[in-house]
Amino acid sequence: MTHKEKALSYFKDKFHCSQAVLAAYANELGLTEEQALKIASCFNSGMRKGEVCGACSGALMVLGMMYGQAYKNDLDSRKRANLMTDRFMNRFKELNKTYVCNEILGCDITTEEGIEYARNHELFTTTCSDMVALAVQVLEEITQIQL
Repeated sequence: MTHKEKALSYFKDKFHCSQAVLAAYANELGLTEEQALKIASCFNSGMRKGEVCGACSGALMVLGMMYGQAYKNDLDSRKRANLMTDRFMNRFKELNKTYVCNEILGCDITTEEGIEYARNHELFTTTCSDMVALAVQVLEEITQIQL
């Protein structure tokens, strides 16, 4: 099963967008499924504030595990992680026009009216599923770039 298929399967099973993306990479990152799902569990819906899309947050967690700084003197890893963050966010925005959850959904999900609108128009299932797929697509694309 591809990462995209795994992520979409997690999302279909009612996990949040952020959880779906990180969990799809859990094995390669040395995480258990449970660890990945817990780590990413608070990043859905733009951290519940309609900010950066949770699928993007999950993807950034993947990039952090792949390229992130773990030692205080390892400034090369910090630089590489920053570069990969910029590449991911820029490419996601290039393909989708925005990475802001409220803008993606076209409503303010910090309000009851916005949540109702998103539910009534099935945005949390259709649009968010598309964002999960796009986040994995961009991850796959940029991690092919040699540093």
